[in-house]
Amino acid sequence: MEQAIIYCRVSTNKETQESSLQRQKQELSSFADAYEMNIIKVFEEKASGYELERANILEMLEMFQANQASILLIQDETRLGRGNTRIALLHQLSKMGISIYTLSQNGQLQLSEGDSMVLQIVSVVEEYQRKLHNAKIKRGMQKAIHHGYDPTDNLSNQHLANGRERIEFPIEEVIRLRNNNLTFKEIASILRGMGYQVSKATVHRRYKEYQSLESK
Repeated sequence: MEQAIIYCRVSTNKETQESSLQRQKQELSSFADAYEMNIIKVFEEKASGYELERANILEMLEMFQANQASILLIQDETRLGRGNTRIALLHQLSKMGISIYTLSQNGQLQLSEGDSMVLQIVSVVEEYQRKLHNAKIKRGMQKAIHHGYDPTDNLSNQHLANGRERIEFPIEEVIRLRNNNLTFKEIASILRGMGYQVSKATVHRRYKEYQSLESK
């Protein structure tokens, strides 16, 4: 039996919306039973669909990233999010290979031609941004080493990490979140929700490396 997560959302805290949450939960639970899916978690949220940093959304992404479930059940795609937030979440779920089922389509989510095109463009742009970012980091590191910078000065327990592959994640996102006064623990949690398996220590070390390169 496949493992699934139910996500229900309403946009306000009005009492009239409480019945909508309960209806979404009941109908999605019945849907899961009909398709013989095992529900491991039900998320109920009262928040704007335009807001990306929703606590339950981030926890849900972490669970998917940890392979605790492979299916998401929602009433319709607008419950997941609206505007750019919806596209961002659809993109992230697609990268993790999560199947999305909706009540509105009575089955697996079928994206519109426009949404499919946007997601393809986002994937291409994201790949080139990653390549450009890595090239900039590499060039900056080479310049810093040329001027006497030793990257091993910022690493500890190197003898325990022989052959370990360097984890890539968007340092610009770390910088933005630090500028918003988030802790490294909170930033690591957000990055894991985005699909990057990083620890608080890794985020902190990479941030210090970035600061050192900038100072050079």
